[in-house]
Amino acid sequence: MKNTDVKVAAHRIFSQGEERMEILSVLEALEDLIERAPSMPFTGKCMVNRDEILDIIQDIRLKLPDDLKQAKWVIEERSHILAEAQQEADNIIKASDSKIAAMVDEHEICRKAYEQAEVIITNAKKNAREIRLGTREYADNILNKVEEILEDTLAVIKANRDELK
Repeated sequence: MKNTDVKVAAHRIFSQGEERMEILSVLEALEDLIERAPSMPFTGKCMVNRDEILDIIQDIRLKLPDDLKQAKWVIEERSHILAEAQQEADNIIKASDSKIAAMVDEHEICRKAYEQAEVIITNAKKNAREIRLGTREYADNILNKVEEILEDTLAVIKANRDELK
């Protein structure tokens, strides 16, 4: 496969209905371009078309903002879930307060209501904490994946720049 064929294939993927090529696909195209580049004898180096490499790097730059937007969305969604959990906990607490006030007339009913309210509040706090921890872990996993992709991309770019020097 010629270098120009790799570039054409990469652009064909863009035109097949996908909004953007995945970063990994772009990196694979870059890797393929480098692997198929003609070697310079006795040097371990190869000759690549600068414009093709720069085009692929530009494709990577265009894709990165989407990944960053996704990470931002995850953080916003986490905040939304935490707010919903807090609202649910507040509603449960308000409901239990109302129930307690209605049962004040009799001592046994009042005691049972306090016990039940404590169970509800404990469960609500536990659920809110689990949701909070789960969303933090999810957001951390997404951000970790984005970080790994960025590090891999940066390593490839540095290696390519070193090769070009």
